[in-house]
Amino acid sequence: MQRRVEAAGRQEGNVRDSTRRTFAAGIAAGSAASAWSSPLSQGANDRVRVGLIGCGGRGRGLWRTFLSKSGVEPVAACDVYEPFLSRAVGASEGKAMPFRDFRHLLDRKDIDAVIIASPDHWHALHTVMACRAGKDVYVEKPLCLMPHEGRAMVTAARRYNRVVQVGSQQRSGAHYAHAIELIRGGAIGAVHHITTHWTRNMMPGFRPVEIGSALPPTLDWDLWLGPAPKVAFDPFRCIYNYRWFRSYSGGQMTNWGAHSLDIARWALDAKAPDAVASFGARFVLNDGGETPDVQQTIYSFPGCVVSWVSREASAGNTTLLDFHGTKGTMTLTREGFSVAPEIWTGAGANGKDPAMEPLKELGGDLDSSHIDNFLACVKSRRRPNADIEEGHRTAVMCQLGNAAMRTGRVLRWDPEAEVVIGDAEANAALRWDYRKPWTLAE
Repeated sequence: MQRRVEAAGRQEGNVRDSTRRTFAAGIAAGSAASAWSSPLSQGANDRVRVGLIGCGGRGRGLWRTFLSKSGVEPVAACDVYEPFLSRAVGASEGKAMPFRDFRHLLDRKDIDAVIIASPDHWHALHTVMACRAGKDVYVEKPLCLMPHEGRAMVTAARRYNRVVQVGSQQRSGAHYAHAIELIRGGAIGAVHHITTHWTRNMMPGFRPVEIGSALPPTLDWDLWLGPAPKVAFDPFRCIYNYRWFRSYSGGQMTNWGAHSLDIARWALDAKAPDAVASFGARFVLNDGGETPDVQQTIYSFPGCVVSWVSREASAGNTTLLDFHGTKGTMTLTREGFSVAPEIWTGAGANGKDPAMEPLKELGGDLDSSHIDNFLACVKSRRRPNADIEEGHRTAVMCQLGNAAMRTGRVLRWDPEAEVVIGDAEANAALRWDYRKPWTLAE
């Protein structure tokens, strides 16, 4: 049976109905209870006044999508780099008040929600301080650098009763929800292996393109560093390429790993893996970066092995996310999913007949759907599709991968205490101290 949904609206309706029936029984592990919130109503009192913190490439993209929504009113934008800030203000047609220091933006009483698209090392502070200021938050992934930051973000969201949506937009994809339903329902057979990948060829390496070698007066370097260690200005450490430095990010393990591993964990309905091993290094990209250009991480879950591969020096032909079932293999991407039937060749099987019929379904606009869900939850006060707790659990998976690689050991995680069991070195690798005066404490 070929299943293809050509129109996004028709697809969402079909998936919403089946998802509600299945997830209502508790399969959704909490997040899907609000997975299909009512759309925003169209009234004068339904406006959501928003501010943007972090006006770079991803921030501008989110800003445009937010501002395209009915009832969204731009109030302020913030960035430590003036050209990015100017572009964001321009995108709001001059309606957004510009700020260099995010604390001044958070002081505004006329902001209901903030979009946080700053560099990763800032996410925890920006989110916690926004919650304290009474703002709802849409925060980009990777959620943060270390587990204790993620837990502080969850605590702040709950303490101040804030809606906090993580930018894992695949959680709001109708075809992703249907794929999870099919997998959990056994449509592709038993799944004991999930493979996730992010590969490309960036040879011979990265280089700064936005800013030259000299510190420009349009960039507040000390405020860009914020809680990170004080270092001399280096144009390669900021804008996009900050991702390759451990003081600011976790490389592709946390960048793209946060997307694919989130869906794998969702499908397994699991809080965390039992054990993690990882290997990798920066073998060939000699551009000054620190994070691996090749990394392979293996996660052990009850009844399933999940693997993550990132590779920056050879694209190959791997797909982003595959669920290997005994009846069929599902390839799941943002454009949709397809299931290729397996053929059983063991004892008693004829080795010819497929174990199931092929399946196929198209995807939709994930960013738009994810932002719709956030805005609806700002009004309803329900938990969003990618609630901060779920984002934290996925971030921990990625952080454990990097810690396992750095220690060279298999790590066993206690998801309740949120510590590596019996490994002081690994637990030390999963913490970092903020540069004064920055702190997550009240």
